[in-house]
Amino acid sequence: MAKKKRLVLTDPRAIRALAHPARQVIIDELYSGKVLTATECAELAGLTPSATSYHLRALERWGIVERADTSTDGRERPWRAPAQGLEVSTQSGGAGRIASQTMIRNNILRVLEQFEELAGDDPWDDLSKLNRSRLWLTRAETEQLDQELTEVIDRYRKGRTATNHPAATRQISTLLVVVPTGKAPEES
Repeated sequence: MAKKKRLVLTDPRAIRALAHPARQVIIDELYSGKVLTATECAELAGLTPSATSYHLRALERWGIVERADTSTDGRERPWRAPAQGLEVSTQSGGAGRIASQTMIRNNILRVLEQFEELAGDDPWDDLSKLNRSRLWLTRAETEQLDQELTEVIDRYRKGRTATNHPAATRQISTLLVVVPTGKAPEES
């Protein structure tokens, strides 16, 4: 069964389910294409398998993760992402907005950690980039920008995952955040 490209979360309760740091670690691994048991997720998140199972079931309730086909050992219950990517809408009210802010903050910190972990003599180090821009766009132009940038990321995804990619490839972290600043113009 082919996975859908992107799971878009708009329900504030589903978005709040993402706010826990351990859940974000698990989501990040599962959305990279890995299929992991609760025990493997627990090791990554620094939790007990029991606590991790609780978090996985909570994420499953909102469709954020799903059970993979069971292994030959019935006790192992592997989990996977139901889509290739996850998008969080901030239009879901106050709680959803706060959860989104927490996720953005945690993702920015994780990208910084990855940059710090990159060896100074790494031959790919010169490919690390930050492109921060301040643009003056209409609402329609901002929607178009978001759509085009998402399409570029999807085009380079090529169905590759942590468990299925060519030998010459390397995991590349990207973080796309679009945030309007200043006061909204008055409608005329």
